[in-house]
Amino acid sequence: MNSTPLAHFTVAYWCVFVAAMLPLVCSVVAKRAGFGKRRADGGYDNHEPRAWLARQAGASARANAAQANSFEALPLFMGAVIIAHQLGAGQAALDMLAVLYVLLRVLYIVAYVADRPLVRSIVWGGAMVVNIAVFFLGYR
Repeated sequence: MNSTPLAHFTVAYWCVFVAAMLPLVCSVVAKRAGFGKRRADGGYDNHEPRAWLARQAGASARANAAQANSFEALPLFMGAVIIAHQLGAGQAALDMLAVLYVLLRVLYIVAYVADRPLVRSIVWGGAMVVNIAVFFLGYR
């Protein structure tokens, strides 16, 4: 009989999953203005989605930029959570920081789409500080 404890999905791991889904949410927001319209009328073009998105303005363009930033921020968060787990960081602190990071990233997306650049930048900085804290949480 194996006495090794089984690995389990922590709250922090669930936060990695949620953070990985945020770009998809941004994608839907970016494209929603084009849903239900014919391509000839400026509707979403799934034949050339990147070209279509490049022609967008306003909230659609900002949602697309938030999508790109969400993809850019994801590797550091994933690595930080994995490293914190590997180093034996306190689970409660890790979970709390991971939830805070996801909440800040959601707020970042909302601020970006709503065209609130100062709020967006402040929240981005807060999320980066939290991410760095996660990265070093298990450091001894």
